[in-house]
Amino acid sequence: MVDELIRAVGGGVVLDAGCGAGRMSRYLADRGCRVEGVDLSAGMVEQARVVHPDLTFAVAALEALPHPDDAFDGVLLWYSIIHTPPERLPGILSEVARVVRPGGHLLVGFQCGTGVQDLAAAYSTFGHRVVLERYRYTADQVSAGISQVGGEERARLVRAAEGPETDQQAVILAQLPSSD
Repeated sequence: MVDELIRAVGGGVVLDAGCGAGRMSRYLADRGCRVEGVDLSAGMVEQARVVHPDLTFAVAALEALPHPDDAFDGVLLWYSIIHTPPERLPGILSEVARVVRPGGHLLVGFQCGTGVQDLAAAYSTFGHRVVLERYRYTADQVSAGISQVGGEERARLVRAAEGPETDQQAVILAQLPSSD
């Protein structure tokens, strides 16, 4: 599905929104895309800059992207919405749609399901006290959210959990309407 996004944008400019340490940014760049990454965590952005000094990364919230309207041919939200409560998801999708040019594409990957999973206990075994919740969405919920910001689903992949995974995984490729 990531390769489908790459094909759809044809080597265009892609925003890796919620880029973490830049692993997917590198994947996109190595396949001909011009990539910019943003992440809320300054520490992750610093790691991305060290590991991928040829790419551009910035600290930013997904609800307040520091880019002009229509700046990107595509946006990748690769497991970037999993810590987003349902009431904040429409704002993120709206902001992402704002920065995608007419006819551009959006690819969203996430754990599929319903409810909230508290991940704090897994980290407490390593001595870390954190609040960490993962929100699960169905593919239909994410697709409906994309539709509400004007996007149209083009492809969907939902697969069963594998190995240590406990949730289904889903990926949705969508396109925003053209201006013509």
